[in-house]
Amino acid sequence: MPEERTRRHVLGLAGGGCAAALLSGCDGSASAGTTRPRRGGTLRAAFPGAGAKETLDPHKQRQFVDIARHKAMFDKLVELGPTLRPVPRLARSWESSADSTVWRFRLRKAVFHDGHRLEPEDVLYSLHRILDPHAADHLAANSLSALDLGNCRAVGKDTVELRLKKPSAEFPSLLAVTGALIVRRGYRNPEKPVGTGAFRFASFQAGRSLSAHRFDDHWAGAPYLDELRILSAESEARNSAVQAGEIDYAHEMSPTFARLIEGNSRVALVSTPLSGVDGFALKTDRPPFDDPDAAMAAKLLVDRERLIEVVSGNRAQPGNDLYGKGYAYYPSHLPQREQDLAQARRLARRSGLLNRRLTFYTSTVVDGFVNAAHLFADMAGEAGLRVEVVSGPPETYNTDQLTTGDIGNHRCGAMPIPTYISERLLDGSPQNASAWKHPDFDEDFVHAQGIKKETARTRAYGALQRTIRDEGGLVLWGHPDWLNAVATSVHGVKPAPPNTDDWARFDAVWVD
Repeated sequence: MPEERTRRHVLGLAGGGCAAALLSGCDGSASAGTTRPRRGGTLRAAFPGAGAKETLDPHKQRQFVDIARHKAMFDKLVELGPTLRPVPRLARSWESSADSTVWRFRLRKAVFHDGHRLEPEDVLYSLHRILDPHAADHLAANSLSALDLGNCRAVGKDTVELRLKKPSAEFPSLLAVTGALIVRRGYRNPEKPVGTGAFRFASFQAGRSLSAHRFDDHWAGAPYLDELRILSAESEARNSAVQAGEIDYAHEMSPTFARLIEGNSRVALVSTPLSGVDGFALKTDRPPFDDPDAAMAAKLLVDRERLIEVVSGNRAQPGNDLYGKGYAYYPSHLPQREQDLAQARRLARRSGLLNRRLTFYTSTVVDGFVNAAHLFADMAGEAGLRVEVVSGPPETYNTDQLTTGDIGNHRCGAMPIPTYISERLLDGSPQNASAWKHPDFDEDFVHAQGIKKETARTRAYGALQRTIRDEGGLVLWGHPDWLNAVATSVHGVKPAPPNTDDWARFDAVWVD
């Protein structure tokens, strides 16, 4: 069973060097010197906004700005550590039956912001709410669909027993997915969030800001900050504000910004390598990309090094049309896919791709999306294809692209490879941008999840990924560094892939 990990333990690991949480001259960590933690002050953190689509409902989150706000006020049972393995949060330990169909989670002594003590019934209520069949926008529902809710139960005052419809050897990792936060039983009004998180809700304006105050009774210890403000701001606004000292933390910065602040004594860059993937999604449920030859033509016409240079500012590693480089279950032995325009033309001609006009649907929702789309169109032109780039509104792009265009941008932060498959590559996955729907693939995935022996499970996941690489509609060209900017007056920000335990951990941050 996992060892207990508290906020103070995390801070204790940040003793020095580039792995330290304090801002320093080394690119990718945080700060100068040995400033001791102190209480008080306000942190202003800015994230890319989503306008009126932003929500306080912790089970509807999709944008990073929402996820960060919810993380401040709520907790999950389990989070992901730096190696994408599960680490304890509200669950301090867990164990499973021999066949991985019954899991018991022992809960911490945590309290909600209204003084109610965390109990197994709160966990059961949260899972029922996440899996509500009338709430199609609950993002964690697909990953947790194997839960047999009717047979889940409380065991005493501090243990919850969760039964599954099918074996899952890595079920704790699924409890770490986006949108799997624990709410108080009876929670129905998202406008009045009551969680167990380190910060207590104060105010919220969609598309603008959240204000939250320190919760002194947090189970991991009270945060250092008096107040946390999480703001919505587009790229240029974040760039200007962090340099002007109007905000203290700027999330998801561009390589251009990274070059701009070199030598700036007031702002430091926190860089985390291999923090996800950038790519393109081809719609495989319709012509022309329902033909694997057409999809392969698109993969072979891509100049990955050029995309990395222009879009990522050389702050990325080449992708191999596979998610999760550096993570568990990644088949690193497969040869790197390279540009091959001659073969791309042959496959395009054979599949009829040359005779079609293709639409690439893009948006300014993420820095680099539009540039990447135009680069792809140029590369496609060299292979004899015609690609029209069309831009859509950033507020709804992640939803609109599921049904719009023949090709779209694809970006994903850090998560275990099985979770990525569950959320993006199964029939019914909520973010299946490539429209990959193959019942035999789904069956093989379910089988792989239930394999107890890790070596055999690794082979099974590897076979699934090879299928996607060779037949699917994902052109995954780069694994970028994750770039955040922090004022040098801020301490405690650790390099961490997005959606992991140390990411957006503002309870561990203090200001001068």
